[in-house]
Amino acid sequence: MTSRAPVDFCRRCGTKVEHRLPDDGDTKIRAICPACHTVHYENPLNVVGTVPYMGDKVLLCLRNIEPRKGYWTLPAGFMELDETTGQGAERETDEEAGADITMGPLFSLVNVPHVGQVHLFYLAQLQSTEFKPGWETIEARLFSEADIPWDQIAFRTVKVTLQRYFEDRKRGAFGIHVIDLETPTGPLFPPKPAETSSSTAS
Repeated sequence: MTSRAPVDFCRRCGTKVEHRLPDDGDTKIRAICPACHTVHYENPLNVVGTVPYMGDKVLLCLRNIEPRKGYWTLPAGFMELDETTGQGAERETDEEAGADITMGPLFSLVNVPHVGQVHLFYLAQLQSTEFKPGWETIEARLFSEADIPWDQIAFRTVKVTLQRYFEDRKRGAFGIHVIDLETPTGPLFPPKPAETSSSTAS
């Protein structure tokens, strides 16, 4: 069961829909308009992004929007109509990080069935260390593997993609990773770890 809100009203005529089995033999409950008989099919959404790298470092963006504001992520977002997955990934990298990149091959495809999404990340070689992040990003910064704040990564899809990236880098060969994320048993978004203070009481 996905967490996406169900369709309540017909997108064509505005009538309140019925949730039932279609009359054509379909075995899934669909949102069906009793007035114009439109069947509304709900399909997974594509999230596209990149793993921008330079040397032994990758570029992460500090989110300025919810969900997960104040957490680090790879530049990524929902694919738009009239673009390929690669074009969408390049666009999102420009919008969120303002980074000059050369697109590489597909690196990871992460299925997230419990939220009805598929996440695709491409390798992307950075051509400059000058970044001009957009309004969705507080800061864009390069990290080595040892410096990545792993407990402050926004999404599991990003974390597993980063883990596979550094594993492949150590092997000296990059593959294509197809990953199925299981439904989390705990909170979808665990609370951010408390920051420790370096000050001492006088």
